[in-house]
Parts: sequence; C-alpha cells; structure tokens
Amino acid sequence: MIRAVVFDVGECLVNEAREYGTWADWLGVPRHTFSAAFGAVIANGLDYRETFQVFRPGFDLTAEREKRAAAGKPEWFGEEDLYLDVRPTLSALRNSGLWVGIAGNQTVRAGGILRSLDLPSDMIATSDDWGVSKPDIAFFTAVAGAMPCKPEEALYVGDRLDNDIVPANVAGFKTALIRRGPWGIIQQRDPQAEQVPTMRIDSLAELPEKVGAFNAAAR
Repeated sequence: MIRAVVFDVGECLVNEAREYGTWADWLGVPRHTFSAAFGAVIANGLDYRETFQVFRPGFDLTAEREKRAAAGKPEWFGEEDLYLDVRPTLSALRNSGLWVGIAGNQTVRAGGILRSLDLPSDMIATSDDWGVSKPDIAFFTAVAGAMPCKPEEALYVGDRLDNDIVPANVAGFKTALIRRGPWGIIQQRDPQAEQVPTMRIDSLAELPEKVGAFNAAAR
C-alpha cells in the first residue's frame, strides 16, 4: 500500500515559467528564444544547463545565481507560481492519513521559500540540504531516510523521466509521472513513460482518487 507521497518541486508544484523568463532577461535574450533553445536541449536529451551555454559559453549557473542575488534579482517564486492543484491535493492526501513530503533539486534559498509558503506537508527538503542531487540514487536514499515507511510504500511524483521517475523506481519507490512543464510534454511519448511509472497523471488533482484506488486494490 501507499503510505507516503513525495513531490518534486519544479513543474510538479511550481510553475517555473517566471524563473526561466528572468534568466532570459538576465542573459539579454528574448524569452521566446530562450524557451526554444531550452526545449531543443531537452529534446536532445541534454542537461538543461546546456541552454545557458548556447547564449553564453562558459556560463556558471551557481556563480550567476550569486551575481543575481547581489544585483537584487535573486531566484524567487511565490504563491502565484504554485499550480492551482497543489494545495487542494496536498491537503486531501494528508487528510486521508498519508504522509506528504516535498523533495527536489533546489537551492537552500528555494527551500526557504518553499517553507515560507506553509504548504500542507510533513517534510520539505532540497538537494542542497542533503548535498546530493537527482538523479543520484543517494538522493532517494535520503528521501527514504526521512519517511516513516519503506520506499516501496511511497509514491514519488515528478515531471521528468530521467531525474524523477527512473531513479526513484530504481530506489524502490512507486512513481507517478505528471505530464506538464517542458520535460513532461517533451518526454511524454518516450517508451519509458508508459513502462516505468506506477501511474500517469495530467493533474495532481487525480492523485487522491488514484492512490485510494491503488490502496483499495492492495488490501
């Protein structure tokens, strides 16, 4: 049975359109041009950070984050950047007795922002908190160590096959692939999108019913 549900952050809970738009502004390129390059990089199976190299070879994302913060333009997201299905779904899952966690590849600053939003969850953690990033299996080992149940009793929800679904599956988690955001749309016809996830969803709002049905069948 599923006793815990853990959520990725970007494009699972948070719409990152604003954040990537501000990166285009920082680079001094049109937002639609940055988006087109971003999509091409993902479609070619490359690390999304290669997008920055298209416009500025040698670009150091960590250093540029610091420069943006020093310039008064740090990474930021708020309540308006949460997808509308986030709060109702997290609340419904917790109200049904499930343990709810949030864990993604995010900076310490992003983790602080997430905690300030007071989301209905039992844990919020980031890759920077743990010193290990997805798709490293050690990230999911850290998630498992924070849960009150075994990995096979947990569902990890994410929008990426490569970073979320496949490594979580290897680590023993059940998985839910959400089809939204750049990766969710571009990777949706990958054969693994049908073969690997425990379930596929178009909205988080589907989860309470799907998890309930899964658990009913497992009894």
